[in-house]
Amino acid sequence: MTEALSPQEVGERLRIAREAAKVTQAAAAAALDVARTTVVAIEQGHRRAKLDELQRLASLYGVSLNALLRREAVQVDLKPRFRRMGEQDDGVDDAVALLTTLVQAELELEDLLGVQRSRNDPPERPLMPGDVVLQAEHDAAELRQWLGIGQAPIHDIVSLLELQLGIRVFVRRLPAKISGLYAYDEAAGPCILLNAAHPRERRAQTGGHELGHLISTRRAPDALYDGSPEASREERYANAFARAFLTPARAVMAMFRDVTAGSSQLTRRHVIVLAHGFGVAREAMVRRLEELDLTKAGTWDWFEHNGGITNEQARQVLGDAWSVDARKADAARPVSLRLGMLAREAWKKNLLSEGQLAGLLQLDRVEIRELIDAFEDEEVDDATSRPMF
Repeated sequence: MTEALSPQEVGERLRIAREAAKVTQAAAAAALDVARTTVVAIEQGHRRAKLDELQRLASLYGVSLNALLRREAVQVDLKPRFRRMGEQDDGVDDAVALLTTLVQAELELEDLLGVQRSRNDPPERPLMPGDVVLQAEHDAAELRQWLGIGQAPIHDIVSLLELQLGIRVFVRRLPAKISGLYAYDEAAGPCILLNAAHPRERRAQTGGHELGHLISTRRAPDALYDGSPEASREERYANAFARAFLTPARAVMAMFRDVTAGSSQLTRRHVIVLAHGFGVAREAMVRRLEELDLTKAGTWDWFEHNGGITNEQARQVLGDAWSVDARKADAARPVSLRLGMLAREAWKKNLLSEGQLAGLLQLDRVEIRELIDAFEDEEVDDATSRPMF
């Protein structure tokens, strides 16, 4: 079974799986009842692993033997790319490991089910000399036209990224300071991890930021922190791209004209309606108005120094349309809609057990059971529905 791959290839795959599962070499050695130096030798390809050892290690790492030994199975390790960015703390290292695990899990499920992911990588636009903000405005408008969405607001950027562009998008709870991660792998394509603990509007901004990196610096990884300074042209471009993509200039100007018709000054009500219309944070909306010279510079600071714009005020203005986070239920899901469907199909076809799925997706058995039950409930609903024609 191991003849298809060399000992060096098997060893490298075992190392990637072990690190993704956060298992030490000592723990792996204990599971095999061998010395740690034996595990080192296996991972370096100096000693061929026996079949029973591979089975025990696969179980320990929460992966299938198929993923380890099939030559066609794609292996992904994103950690070295982020290490090249410079010194990282444990929070980012853990987030990178999680992103690597989730990408590998999706790839394995696709492989098991014989699914070919549809990719739709947008045109790459490397940074040119000159004003990166103007470049970002142009590139964001170009991408909107390429996607066929024109000037329309984007109320669900995760679905746009995942279903229209074929990006592997995952939403999991991360440390509050980490907004998101982006990486590009030649085999897996673009991959994004967003922080489920952040509000919907902030996740949208992070998604737009990481999309900006896909457009401009495709093969360079990105770790976005809360309040990260715009220390480079690349970061200034990504931030400007997110603003331009989520709140296109012409659409903002048109909605601003309609919402503020007859008013001589910008009010909280105007800001609340505009932010709701574009699905962005109220601060982001005002900053964009300032950038487009639709209001005076420093307007948001004035609001903040005079009581801010509260959720209660938003509720009063929007009524039934108001929600703290209308997409929070989706963000709380342990897997994306697409990954959840792949996992359910693998279980339904007896390709993976609940325990194997739990290890693969880094979830506990209760979460896996809830995931499967949710899809079973949806199938019952579908079976009882009646066709329209």
